[in-house]
Amino acid sequence: MSCTSPFLPLSRLEELRTVYREGLCDDTLPFWFPRSVDPEYGGYFTCLDRDGSLLQSDKAVWFQGRMAWMAATAFLEIEPRAEWLACAKSGVDFLERHCFDTDGRMFFSVTREGKPLRKRRYQFSECFAIIAFAAYGRASGETRLIDRAEELLGQVLRYYQTPGLLPPKTDPDTRPMKGLAVPMILLVTAQELRKHRPGTLCDEVIRQSIREIERDFLKPELRCLLETVTPDGGFLADTFDGRCVNPGHSIEAGWFILEEARLRGGDPELVHLGTQIIDWSLELGWDREYGGLFYFRDALGKPCTEYWHDMKFWWPHNEAIIATLLAGELTGNPVYADWHTRVHDWTYAHFPDKEHGEWYGYLHRDGSVSTPVKGTMFKGCFHLPRMQLLAWQAVERLLAQYTNPRCGLSNN
Repeated sequence: MSCTSPFLPLSRLEELRTVYREGLCDDTLPFWFPRSVDPEYGGYFTCLDRDGSLLQSDKAVWFQGRMAWMAATAFLEIEPRAEWLACAKSGVDFLERHCFDTDGRMFFSVTREGKPLRKRRYQFSECFAIIAFAAYGRASGETRLIDRAEELLGQVLRYYQTPGLLPPKTDPDTRPMKGLAVPMILLVTAQELRKHRPGTLCDEVIRQSIREIERDFLKPELRCLLETVTPDGGFLADTFDGRCVNPGHSIEAGWFILEEARLRGGDPELVHLGTQIIDWSLELGWDREYGGLFYFRDALGKPCTEYWHDMKFWWPHNEAIIATLLAGELTGNPVYADWHTRVHDWTYAHFPDKEHGEWYGYLHRDGSVSTPVKGTMFKGCFHLPRMQLLAWQAVERLLAQYTNPRCGLSNN
């Protein structure tokens, strides 16, 4: 990648390094590990009250994968602590023992003991199992798990690409549709698996996923990335689903693409695509009255119907912090310094719980706390620590530019 000047001042970068590093290692990870690990049956609890006390023992299967991935990744990328590897093993073992149905598909939720409760048409549980198996397989040396991750990705692709294998969300004879979530999660799943099993399968999945996002979901005439389109990318303008934009999802897709650009040495076409998505999503999603990111917006400016459309959830802000750092790193454009500061400062002023640690997940539009719950079947140890880790790593790369002789920069 060509050398660009750091888009944030040295003093700000040093401050951010401390915030992200200490937030991850001294707050977020200690809040969840080992507290969330079930000492009797294995796996993880996620339904925790503000102080970390248990509210429900049912287990979200996708979080068994997400949190095993997080613990294994901490072992690989932060420090090889035995306790992190042990935490990862607990989740991986629980996944293998309890979370696969007889048809090879995975459940969405199970009881504490691992008895099935619910199975959904989506394959998100499978995708998070893939990244957990791959990261833990690398961390532990159990290469059979990396093999299993690759095989499971093949199964996910078969279900996705074969009409009729998965039940459709709506009757395809009446209204055929497809969602952004699938190419998005396939993109990042293949990126994570590729770290531990490079090869043409992951490269091809990444290529096809990016192409599908750009070709079918990106709408320059609307300046947004849609959540739902027809199978050939058509705009369902007369439906709520068709007009729906989730700024957090869009920003997340944008930084997945920027990360691929970074790994390819700053690929200009991918940088343009990723920053375009992020620019439009921030423009549409930012609340100019109270600050923070709306949860849903309508592509045509019509009213949203979901009652939580104007709430502020933790995870879109996590994704926006990563996205603005990557965009600034790859372009050097000072507009991303402004956006990063705006998003970071609002987020850190409202979400962290200074008394009990970790973050609130759900705020009202004005930034006040809606519920003090720290974990649910949808919030656990994933978006926040992933942001803290990736933001810390991005800041370290930006700080290195100040001492890189090729950049003509110094600490002076």
